[in-house]
Amino acid sequence: MLVILAFIILFHIISAILLFISTIRNAWWFTTNGDFYTDLWYICNGTCEVIPKSASGEAGYLQTVQAAMILATILCCVDFFVFVLQLFRLKQGERFVFTAIVQLLSSLCVMIAASVYTAERTSFQSSSVNNGNYGYSFVLAWVAFPMTFISGLMYLVLRKRK
Repeated sequence: MLVILAFIILFHIISAILLFISTIRNAWWFTTNGDFYTDLWYICNGTCEVIPKSASGEAGYLQTVQAAMILATILCCVDFFVFVLQLFRLKQGERFVFTAIVQLLSSLCVMIAASVYTAERTSFQSSSVNNGNYGYSFVLAWVAFPMTFISGLMYLVLRKRK
């Protein structure tokens, strides 16, 4: 039982780290010649500048991605503390249902953010960075999605045994 708990805790911590990195780092998109890179807040070419019109209504998709990634990261962190509380407060044999629901919501937020970024990237990025490739932060966001989803399912199945 301790091995399973240790595995679940490790899986959850790795998911949270992936979410933090993918939300913070400037590596969601790289131009093909490598001189520009962008994330959810900045576009960089040696120096970083705020994404043009990111605070306007035209960048509604970008704001959706920003909000969903921040919410996913917060939910994942809060979920870890809820899990620790439930670990010591639940009776033997009960499930971690609330923990599972919060983690599955985190997974849903990551999926929404990565999907919207995939579908609508060109609508909020300037034309100077349209030609390029997805960066490692984008890939980490997609990797964090199944990890948070599987973690949520493991919490749903997990029971405290004697």
